[in-house]
Amino acid sequence: MTTDATRFVYDAASAVDPLGDLEQEAEKAAKHNRAKVGSGRPSSLLYTYGPGSIMDLPQFTIMSTGLDDWDRIWRRRDAAPPQIHAPRLREVVRMLLRSPDVQLRPHPWQPKRLSLSTEGNDLGVPARVFPQWLRCTGCDTLGLISQFDYRNTHPFRTDLACFEHTKCTGRAGKRTGKAARRPAVPARYLLACADGHLDEFPYELWVHRGQPCSQAQHPALKMVDRTAGKGASAVIHCGACDMKRPMNEAQGEAGKTKLPRCRGRHPHLDAFEPKGCGNETRLMLVGASNLWFPATQSIIVMPESQQEKASDLADRIRTTLGEKLAKYRNNLDMIRDLLDGSLEVAHLSDEELEVAVEAAAAPTVTPEEQEEQIRDWDPVDLLVPEWRYLLKDFFGARDEDEKSGLTLSKRDRDHALQPEITRVLAVERLRKVNALVGFTRIDDMDRVGDLPRRLAPLTRTPRPAWTVATEDRGEGIFLQLDETGVAAWEERVLATDLWEAHRAAHERNFARRFSETAANVKADSRLKPPRYWLIHTFAHVLIRELAITCGYSAASLSERLYAWPAAEGREPAAGLLICTTASDSDGTLGGLVQLSEPARLQHVVANALEKAARCSSDPVCSMRTPQDPEDFLHGAACHCCVMASETSCERANRFLERRFLIDLPGSDLGFFTLHE
Repeated sequence: MTTDATRFVYDAASAVDPLGDLEQEAEKAAKHNRAKVGSGRPSSLLYTYGPGSIMDLPQFTIMSTGLDDWDRIWRRRDAAPPQIHAPRLREVVRMLLRSPDVQLRPHPWQPKRLSLSTEGNDLGVPARVFPQWLRCTGCDTLGLISQFDYRNTHPFRTDLACFEHTKCTGRAGKRTGKAARRPAVPARYLLACADGHLDEFPYELWVHRGQPCSQAQHPALKMVDRTAGKGASAVIHCGACDMKRPMNEAQGEAGKTKLPRCRGRHPHLDAFEPKGCGNETRLMLVGASNLWFPATQSIIVMPESQQEKASDLADRIRTTLGEKLAKYRNNLDMIRDLLDGSLEVAHLSDEELEVAVEAAAAPTVTPEEQEEQIRDWDPVDLLVPEWRYLLKDFFGARDEDEKSGLTLSKRDRDHALQPEITRVLAVERLRKVNALVGFTRIDDMDRVGDLPRRLAPLTRTPRPAWTVATEDRGEGIFLQLDETGVAAWEERVLATDLWEAHRAAHERNFARRFSETAANVKADSRLKPPRYWLIHTFAHVLIRELAITCGYSAASLSERLYAWPAAEGREPAAGLLICTTASDSDGTLGGLVQLSEPARLQHVVANALEKAARCSSDPVCSMRTPQDPEDFLHGAACHCCVMASETSCERANRFLERRFLIDLPGSDLGFFTLHE
């Protein structure tokens, strides 16, 4: 099949701005219905419905646009867009986006003090209707969005916003003779490629097998679908030449040969790849779970060290002064005047300011050095400062840092608490910042990280000026395990046949992964060490038990794991933080922190380990070991005993093994010992 290879040129005048004509229409005294058609929480707009994803509204679907269009929303405000202060995360995001001046900004939203007030109505996430092929539910007419009318008449009923076929006469055999208005729904088929491109399905070319219709230039199409829930069950019918073709021909490996090559389209950017694409395409459904995978980085904000403060000051001087920095770098008085009101530099001496200016004027890394940094970067680097701070001894029973919002309290160990747990902290308040660096399609970032081109961009510009981030506040419990015991246990596990079976399964899994560069990377370098499996499994059983007592659902609790052996410049870590956070409030209710009290925590840990000893799927679950050709990345773990929801687990329920946690029948590799 051939397709139209025309490249669309982006026109700035056509950028998405739902309220762009508001001022002009107000001058004309024209009235328009500006009713909302949907909304989403900040966390869902980052992890589920970010730029390039498809959001289901009650009657149709929309796609959030690229960040270039978000700038038009921000420019309505005279003040500069707000920024989220997280220097440690910002530096990593800049490196991954290959842009030296990236800022972290929240979603364009403002809360209302009164439910009926108009404040914040000029802000919102821009989006466009996608896909733009719709099907009439009354007569099965398949057409572009221009063939249907949009209706949204109720300002407080977003579910009533819909597209309608105004002249629907019903299906054959059921025609009433008079036209009626019938709702139209999105035609649910799309084309996607492994490099993150997404395109409308070419229905007209499909039904005519790559050729134009012999009877009409713009033939009337119908999508006849008499069954539901059975994949691509629809049939495309041309009303002009009476040709038909079922959609199930496009499914599977055989269907790939019948689909057109990828045109390199990024619908969220209104643009195509300049050099095209040409990859094989794959048939996708609008609601498919593998249509959009976010690539995010996150940190728990800790009090900044002196080095971090100096680096942040230098960065702010550089971004504030811009080109003026090189011109006035030797004139400190002029620098102070230029920075007056922008930064707090009045308290700095001339020597301190000179050091900061020199650091700000230092040359940036070359593109070659930047690529080397990305190759050598390990996500664990974001966790190391957190681990180090959580291990610090502080005066008194409580440590509170106003700037970072982190509040820690020491907790005594109950005499019956597992001796393998050496340190307990109640994290009464914490701030977590999450930033989006791109997204992938078909496979998540964890599986395509070796191939940078598969990370779809968020902007049309190669070097974005900012990216969207969220700021969550909440509470948690931190537990540290005995490092000496963990190291000895880990050495024992590494010599077992069970670990060799997991290692071999991971190698098979890695070789079969989607990334083309998997053959050039050692699989063992990506295999998590035994201590990670141990701490990961422990975190899951704790989440299950905590949810029963703390008042939060298991899906609202998440893990943050500190589990790595000693390496160059990095001390070993063995601990975990179970936390709950919320992005749309000042924090949480304290129910999780209360369970860090000695007696309560001992009860939670004992119950969690006791329940982990049994599974309703035993003995199958307790004896599960991957054998060739199996490539699953867990052992004695299933949804009945250990696995958690995707919002709780940072590894998609991989690297779990109850036999590493406690002794099970036939295995003596458990790290924890159960009290009789």
